[in-house]
Amino acid sequence: MQDVVLAMLAKEPAHGYELRSRMRGALGPLGDAMNAGQVYVTLSRLAKAGLVTSERSEGLPDRPDRRVYALTAAGQQRVAAWLSEVNWPKPDLAEFHLKLVAAATARLADPVTLVDAQRREVLRRLRDAQRAALDRAVDPVAGLLLEGVVLRLRADLEWLEACERMWTERARSGGKAGA
Repeated sequence: MQDVVLAMLAKEPAHGYELRSRMRGALGPLGDAMNAGQVYVTLSRLAKAGLVTSERSEGLPDRPDRRVYALTAAGQQRVAAWLSEVNWPKPDLAEFHLKLVAAATARLADPVTLVDAQRREVLRRLRDAQRAALDRAVDPVAGLLLEGVVLRLRADLEWLEACERMWTERARSGGKAGA
């Protein structure tokens, strides 16, 4: 969650409510379950770690003052490191999805390039798992687990291919989804 919030701030400074709205929009119906307090707790932790700064922004007459958060140099470095990180498989596909959205929105990286890097890692892991599954010395119970890993990695590859298709089409159509 911390890396996602940092990446969302890379485009421009924002207050917590804006960040939550961006993430909910990027996640669609899955974003409805996002706890509003989680964004603010995350921002507080990032500020304590020196990755973001904040300043009070005056609200409108009918709205309270808000804290606007911005990345520090250390926060920008962490975003760059997170974008180049290849750590598949991870149980939370939503985080990778948000990485693609944040990278595209803030023009931090090409989402298709990020997908390609992840695909190479998944293919490497798939080859390793398939080799291990073919080993006749593997206990059948452990072999069942290896079969599950292979099936999961194949599904992940299919999803990454769908991500690549969508982001490639989006780039061709000038950034409009579904166009």
